[in-house]
Amino acid sequence: MEDKVNSDTSITGAAQNDADGTAPRKGMRKFQAPQAASRDVAQAPGAEAAEPSVQPATEEAPDTAKSNEPPSNRPQNRPQNGPRQKGKGPKAGPGAKGPGAKGPGAKGKGKGKQNLPPKVVEIAPMATNAGMRRRHWGLVLSALALIVAPLLVSAWYLWAVSTDQYASTVGFTVRQEGGSSSADLLGNGLGDLFGGSSTSDADILYEFIQSQEMVSRIDDRFDLRGHYAQPWPDDVIFAIWPDATIEELVWYWSRIVRVSYDQGSGLIELRVLAFDAKTAQAIGTGIVEESQNMINALNDQARDDLLRYAQRDLEVSLRRLKDAREALILFRTRTQIVDPATDLQGRLGVVNNLQAQLAQALIDLDVLLDQSSENDPRVKQARRTIEVIKNRIVIERENVASGDITVGGEDYPTLLAEFEGLVVDREFAEEGYRAALTALDVARNNAGRQSRYLEAYVRPTLPQSSEFPRRWVLLGMIGLFVGLIWSILALIYYSIRDSR
Repeated sequence: MEDKVNSDTSITGAAQNDADGTAPRKGMRKFQAPQAASRDVAQAPGAEAAEPSVQPATEEAPDTAKSNEPPSNRPQNRPQNGPRQKGKGPKAGPGAKGPGAKGPGAKGKGKGKQNLPPKVVEIAPMATNAGMRRRHWGLVLSALALIVAPLLVSAWYLWAVSTDQYASTVGFTVRQEGGSSSADLLGNGLGDLFGGSSTSDADILYEFIQSQEMVSRIDDRFDLRGHYAQPWPDDVIFAIWPDATIEELVWYWSRIVRVSYDQGSGLIELRVLAFDAKTAQAIGTGIVEESQNMINALNDQARDDLLRYAQRDLEVSLRRLKDAREALILFRTRTQIVDPATDLQGRLGVVNNLQAQLAQALIDLDVLLDQSSENDPRVKQARRTIEVIKNRIVIERENVASGDITVGGEDYPTLLAEFEGLVVDREFAEEGYRAALTALDVARNNAGRQSRYLEAYVRPTLPQSSEFPRRWVLLGMIGLFVGLIWSILALIYYSIRDSR
């Protein structure tokens, strides 16, 4: 009868078999597994039937599934078949000794092998509950120092220290005078030249509002330092120090005057901040007045320049016209020809008259030949007249084509070309003089009226409640920025810690 008793103990985890009995590693617990002491006992025939008594020799159990021992060192549970040896019981397994190795009814004493050292199995400790460590407390403290503390300080300053500010709004644009003027009737671009451009005026005005000259003018009228330095030194963020220079006042001007400019439509909108409502409205009104004065000054300067340029152009064109006419008079005096074109027509008239006389002489010759013979003296006279007329025609034509060298040693075509040049110069000078005279009249007409003016579509408003500083918006922005800074610093800390 074979009885097999297996160990009911299962050990999990990473097992390391220490055959020499060395101590377990740190952090690992040491266990001794019970060893199965069952053996297959072979009884001889005739022996009394009795169940073998199984008693574990030690508390060590073979771990055949997870043991790292080689198979040769593992205990072998082989049945001992065959005849029962007299005076000896069945062979004891490894580590079995003493009376526990004998089966009941067996005669004699059994001999067992010496016990092996117990095997030590090391397992990882179980995970414990998470808890706060030093680095966690460091993150909490840093969050309190970099986020909570700045927010608390900012909230205290915004609600307890900062001064209320009132906002006055004003909007205006630069308009061009409607209707046509005498400059628009010229048709040569003089209307655009004298009219200017409203868009460029708006660009200039936008830069002028933010300039040092505007700040100086408003400071002279309303004492900006005296008003905006009232909360100093309690409110050091929204107020300005009393001894601020003009450059520092210009820097502070960009904080109290917000300029919005739409370049497409030319609309300019201002928002003026002050510590009381009437001062904000007064400063907005002063900005509109100074802007109007600047636009008027630009128009006056432009009109003066155009009037001066028109007068100078008129003087130049008048002098050119005089020179052209004097040159033409000198030519007529030198050549004694009033108009070469008229003289040329006269010469061509002589040629035409000679041709008519030649035709009449030929007719008379034909009539004489019909009435008389060739020996008639009248025929000879007619032929002589015809020959003279032909020669004169040739001479006159040569005079027209090649010229007459009797006048100052110059031929007629040279005189005609010179005369034509003088005539063209005179006509050009006359046209220039008429254009300059018209431009001067246009400049004088524009000098007497306002072509550009500033029109306010939103008058400076009088605020009834303080809207600034926007405390919740500022507090939210501060919280956002300090939160980002703390997050970045925490990420940098953990990246350095993980890299070590």
